Amino acid sequence: MKKILVVGAACVLLTSLLISCTNKNVAEQKAQAEASRNLGEAYLGKGQFRAALKEFLKAEKLYPDDYLLQDDLGLAYYYLEEQDQAIRHFKQALALKDDYAWARNHLGNAYAKKEEWDKAIKEYKIVISDLLYATPQFPLSNIGYAYYKKKEYGLSQRYYLKALKVEPDFVKALYGLGQTYLAMGKVSEGIAKLEKTTTLSPESEFLYFELARAYARNRDYAKALSAYHKVVELNPGSTLADRALIEARDIANQQ
Repeated sequence: MKKILVVGAACVLLTSLLISCTNKNVAEQKAQAEASRNLGEAYLGKGQFRAALKEFLKAEKLYPDDYLLQDDLGLAYYYLEEQDQAIRHFKQALALKDDYAWARNHLGNAYAKKEEWDKAIKEYKIVISDLLYATPQFPLSNIGYAYYKKKEYGLSQRYYLKALKVEPDFVKALYGLGQTYLAMGKVSEGIAKLEKTTTLSPESEFLYFELARAYARNRDYAKALSAYHKVVELNPGSTLADRALIEARDIANQQ
């Protein structure tokens, strides 16, 4: 009887030691994975997407069940223009944590990159239903853009206006609303929104270029030429500056 008790106690002790070792190994793997994820995020922030992906894949081998890591992997693939892979990892992040709104917004962005507008809109609408999401102007504006691409301009206008209600000086929404108004034939309203974007972002040659085109469409050629020249002034020698010079020359030849 004593022998049985001793053997039983030894088995319990051995099992406890094995569990302890296993837990220690898992904790070490999680710590190593987190270190690789942190390094990958640093690379991601610097725009070094391949280096970031390398660290994230290293972390995934150690501990794949980290929703933050899966979202990071999705972002790395997203910036590397591998949208199918990005979508797979954003979905994995959501499988691990369904209410992680950042991953859902990123999933919408990946669908938008593929021009799968209805799928993108579906994800964005889930995001804006989360009252705790800190920056709803982004998914609202993204929905506005998706509807713009679908040529559903009334809905596009509605969501851009909702985004601007949250943040009145949100340049992305102002630009999108301006383009939507132009598509709807509301040229004056579109120009007004584009003018505001250049006031808020005076160093953006792209916004001046779009404003110049809107002026030209409205046959306000003096303002169009001034805006085209601003593009060249802001970024001389760029591709956009070259296009601005060509379009400005076309206007000058018409006068």
